[in-house]
Amino acid sequence: MSEKGEVDLTGAKQNTGVWLVKVPKYLSQQWAKATGRGEVGKLRICKKGNQGKAEVSFTLNEELTVIEGIEDKTVSAPREHPFTMQSVGGQTLAVFTENSSDKIALEGVVVQRAECRPAVSESYMRLKRLQIEESSKPVRLSQQLQSPVTNNYKPVANHTYNLEYERKKKEEGKRARADKQQVLDMLFSAFEKHQYYNIKDLVDITKQPVIYLKEILRDIGIYNVKGTHKNTWELRPEYRHYQAEEKTDE
Repeated sequence: MSEKGEVDLTGAKQNTGVWLVKVPKYLSQQWAKATGRGEVGKLRICKKGNQGKAEVSFTLNEELTVIEGIEDKTVSAPREHPFTMQSVGGQTLAVFTENSSDKIALEGVVVQRAECRPAVSESYMRLKRLQIEESSKPVRLSQQLQSPVTNNYKPVANHTYNLEYERKKKEEGKRARADKQQVLDMLFSAFEKHQYYNIKDLVDITKQPVIYLKEILRDIGIYNVKGTHKNTWELRPEYRHYQAEEKTDE
């Protein structure tokens, strides 16, 4: 085992017994504020009669009773905290500590369990009421406006693809669909001059919307997806009127 993994078992040899005590959250927070010697209060252990059980209570130092920050109010924590004693049962619990050198030491074995509870008092009830109100506050609050909002918020920039889409949309809007036969006449006239056209050139010639133009081209044309004239349109053989020798070999 490495030196870092070694455990100091001096506490086990001394048979040191420790108490495991559960305390309220606000009490541990107040303890963290203790300065100087770090004294937080006094623990009182007494027995009633020879066979009576031990009565244990903790008294918080008066200077640590002030709690701030709840609803911007200052409240007082209760000072008296009686213990409710519990047996360890069949469990084996131990307390370990680790120093700045990563040295782990066994401080002792838990021989008693207890719960530190505040004595019911007016200050404690007020503290609990404020804590409940604080935790039940919604994260988001609605606010009623006394006057209308006059600021107009606009994007300072637009994406390139949005601008391109708007440009195309405007162009499409300017082009009105012509009669189908009129479009066919323009297409046949164009294909008498050249055998192959891309869709952009045909749009410029016919001044028709792209979608409408493609619908007509599917009836009379063939779209080349490969070869020398890839991504161009040409007429179906039955519609061709140009000289056969004008067609170039693919």
